[in-house]
Amino acid sequence: MAKAENLSSVSIFLVVGLCDSEEPQFLLFLVFLGIYLITVVGNIVILSVISSDQRLHTPMYFFLANLSIIDIIFSSTTVPKLLFILFTAQKAISLSSCVTQLSFFQFFVVAECYLLAVMAYDRFVAICFPLNYTLIMSREVRFRMVLGCWACGLVNSVVQAISISCLDFCGPNTVDHFFCDVTPLFKLSCSDTRLGEAVFLTVVVLVSPFVFIVASYCRILKIVLMMRSSCRRYQAFSTCSSHLTSVALFFGTVFFTYFRPSSSNSVEDDRSVSVVYSILTPLLNPFIYSLRNKQVKESLKKILLM
Repeated sequence: MAKAENLSSVSIFLVVGLCDSEEPQFLLFLVFLGIYLITVVGNIVILSVISSDQRLHTPMYFFLANLSIIDIIFSSTTVPKLLFILFTAQKAISLSSCVTQLSFFQFFVVAECYLLAVMAYDRFVAICFPLNYTLIMSREVRFRMVLGCWACGLVNSVVQAISISCLDFCGPNTVDHFFCDVTPLFKLSCSDTRLGEAVFLTVVVLVSPFVFIVASYCRILKIVLMMRSSCRRYQAFSTCSSHLTSVALFFGTVFFTYFRPSSSNSVEDDRSVSVVYSILTPLLNPFIYSLRNKQVKESLKKILLM
């Protein structure tokens, strides 16, 4: 009890941003403002193309449309606050606002993890069971899958928010990141964070979707290698290449951030890698899925020529 009475409660945090400068960073502000605008516009374009072209009303593009929705909201949880910090150099954020940002971020990062796993399953069914594809990936099944992705994100968000809210913060109050995330807040807490860290690093949240993706592509690879036609093999690999690029970019940086040994942790590395999966991946996804997709490019040209 004596120890608890001596703790001074911290209610305001200082988010460092991308660098430790105390002055506004106008050049970086313009760069990330441009990235954010392109991200939002690019994903809205993908949504518009998919909704306007009947040929794209298929399971694969249904999941891609949901990925675009998640990416718009996902990037909006971190970039606006970062832009404010870069433009004004005002880094203060209340504990409640910090937990709110964390909960939204954890919601959409996990929802995207599971959606990428669902998209891998969609490619598996399309290549391994082409004759039964529309039957297996029915409208009802697709909606249940997407709802499950959002539900997993919501559960994780609530658990992480409660976990952080139960911690004591006695100082220092400087968050060595450009947004409020679980790991930097654990470092600032004067409570025992072992249980919270165990919950955060649970295999169910991040590893199982990745394992499912790997298993799906192992099956796909086995089927593709059995195809006699080189043209069919190329076509099969081509339909998977965009998704594999997105998976490698997203999961690679997420694993590097959260699962490397604590002894090798570097604040600068954490910030740089977090920029990739939280800001650059939502930016690149529309280009990854459209530049190598003939149907999307044709639909986009049709819209632009109208």
